[in-house]
Amino acid sequence: MEKKSFSLSSNPARVITGSFLAVIIAGTLLLMLPLSAKNGEVTNFFDALFTATSATCVTGLVVVDTYTHWTYFGQGVILALIQVGGLGLVTLTLFFNLIIRRKLGLRTLQLAQESTSATNFEDTPRLLKGIVGISLTVESIGALLLMPAFVPKYGKEGIFISVFTSISAFCNAGFDLLGREGAYASLIHYNGSYVLVVIAALIIIGGLGFLVLFDLLHVHRTKKLRLHSRVVLLSTACLLAIGTIGFALLEWNNPATMGGMPTWQKINAAFFQSVSTRTAGFNSIDIASMNEISKLLAIGLMFIGAAPGSTGGGIKVTTIVVLIMTAVSIARGYEDTIIMKHRIKQQVVNKSLTVVFIGFLAVLLASGVIVYTTHDGGAIVPAINALFESTSAFATVGLSTGISAIANLPSKLLLITTMFLGRIGPISFLLSLAAGSGKVNRKQIMPEGHLNVG
Repeated sequence: MEKKSFSLSSNPARVITGSFLAVIIAGTLLLMLPLSAKNGEVTNFFDALFTATSATCVTGLVVVDTYTHWTYFGQGVILALIQVGGLGLVTLTLFFNLIIRRKLGLRTLQLAQESTSATNFEDTPRLLKGIVGISLTVESIGALLLMPAFVPKYGKEGIFISVFTSISAFCNAGFDLLGREGAYASLIHYNGSYVLVVIAALIIIGGLGFLVLFDLLHVHRTKKLRLHSRVVLLSTACLLAIGTIGFALLEWNNPATMGGMPTWQKINAAFFQSVSTRTAGFNSIDIASMNEISKLLAIGLMFIGAAPGSTGGGIKVTTIVVLIMTAVSIARGYEDTIIMKHRIKQQVVNKSLTVVFIGFLAVLLASGVIVYTTHDGGAIVPAINALFESTSAFATVGLSTGISAIANLPSKLLLITTMFLGRIGPISFLLSLAAGSGKVNRKQIMPEGHLNVG
């Protein structure tokens, strides 16, 4: 009998999953060092693991304040984890292979294609170089734009704050060093500043996905955008508008959030919250004090998330568009899903359903465990807050109602797992668990069955 060979490269999803695990483990060990904490003591393993996972999965949920707990070394480790997690260790490794002119083999190209969400092998090397180039360029511009706000206020330290914030925003991570203005303050003191506009722009650019950015950069030559880019841009604009109008209407008179702000600051805060809720995790208003219906709106936006191949999370905007247009197409009597006069493969529809189903189960499970095991001052945490925190973890958003800071060990472990699942994606996670590398015959002849639905 022929023996099946096995290698990590035979399963790209497994390599990507393994690379994220390796980075998280390394980050955890570094954050546990006394050198990483301002009190000079070893940080609790689970707190270090939670922080490393949140940074690598570009989530932003924290159990300790990033500024008050971590030293410059610890903050540097978190920043490195955000950058590697945002772009992906596999992407960076393959990029450096290209830089030293090392030829990529067929299996390596397959891995690169999976890592970058490229449509074909031919585009993969160019996309790898573009991903790193675009990222460094946008992050550098963002840091330079933020320096006039932070350098006069914090001196030389403002340079590091600007760089840290820019990378965190572009990677949709949500970590910040503004705890010096109040623990877990985030951007609450900047509703009247242009800082929110710069960070919002960085978040949006990072959340569009590199395929869309490539399309936009070359549209002058191609004269048209691909279907994927058009769907992402249109759905992103719609969601930003819905979020901005929704938060403005729901929180306009809430004294604990926007109620005391001038009109233009309310609009600025509503727009920023709509942007950040999609996957970034920065906040310019007190999340815990929002109305429950506002939290429901935020949960919906967080669950949808950003675009495929981006630094953001969630089930992705294209996924929800496919499902909506499937329902519309069926209602109009079509047998196939039609989007902008294009027929969508059934395989894409099936994948979309799988992603939503797994995400929904993960969020419900995490919410249930949090409600059952976590108590705030002896009181059970509200179900809406537990659902909010779980969705934030799965969608790698990082917005928090305060539950992560008080979560016990079971809740922390489940949030860690949920963040990891959300970052690598439900489909990639399932594929990484597939045993062996042999080909499976998926077109087996089976009797047809009938079920009544609807």
